[in-house]
Amino acid sequence: MIRHRRAARAAALVLGAAVIGVFGLASSASAHVTVNPREATQGGYGRVAFRVPTESDTASTVKLEVTFPADAPLASVSTMPVPGWTVAVEKRKVNPPVEVHGSQVGEVVSKITWTAAANAGIKPGEFQEFPVSMGPLPEVTQLVFRVLQHYSDGNTARWIEPPAADGTEPENDPAPVLKLLPAAGEGTPANPGPAVVQQQEPAAASSEDGGDPAALGLAVAGLVAGLAGLALGGLAFARTRRQAAPPAA
Repeated sequence: MIRHRRAARAAALVLGAAVIGVFGLASSASAHVTVNPREATQGGYGRVAFRVPTESDTASTVKLEVTFPADAPLASVSTMPVPGWTVAVEKRKVNPPVEVHGSQVGEVVSKITWTAAANAGIKPGEFQEFPVSMGPLPEVTQLVFRVLQHYSDGNTARWIEPPAADGTEPENDPAPVLKLLPAAGEGTPANPGPAVVQQQEPAAASSEDGGDPAALGLAVAGLVAGLAGLALGGLAFARTRRQAAPPAA
């Protein structure tokens, strides 16, 4: 009986760990501030939204500060009104100027701050999107935005850590990242065939939903491992039961 209980307990622990891993990975992958969609094209204009969830169980998000990358200036940045929120745009001088459609622009946006009016903050368990239009997008591989998320209880979440050199996301406080792809004619087909379109569709859907393919893969792997452990525990239980059974007369 003791061996039976040990085998059953081990199987239950493995399955429980797998379930915790699935839900833990899913929540950590979607809890931080992100920019959506997560990809745009170099040289053009893009409409993106900073997606801000409130992680606190007791306080609301009441202020958001988004600092634009200093090494990749953007000549044109405009905001979309968000009901219940006011917006302030800060600019800085650049030298040399940024060229936009043949004109030289010597001043670019450095930071945007959204502030909630009374009772308009992002409540616990909710999220809000803050859309902006910007361009021309520079010929770099990515734009890293540093974000400060202020809560009504005085706490501040600092989403400022850039990705590692290999492109992996940091474990703590990752900054929102917009990946920039080459324009058509610079390594990307102007009119991709059906095979290319089929490969791009899942990525686009993942960007809109804010999902993280790597985290989802790890979660599925954890669940599979847990189920495999449960199956092995069941086999061990059956084996020990057969060994303990008295021989037939």
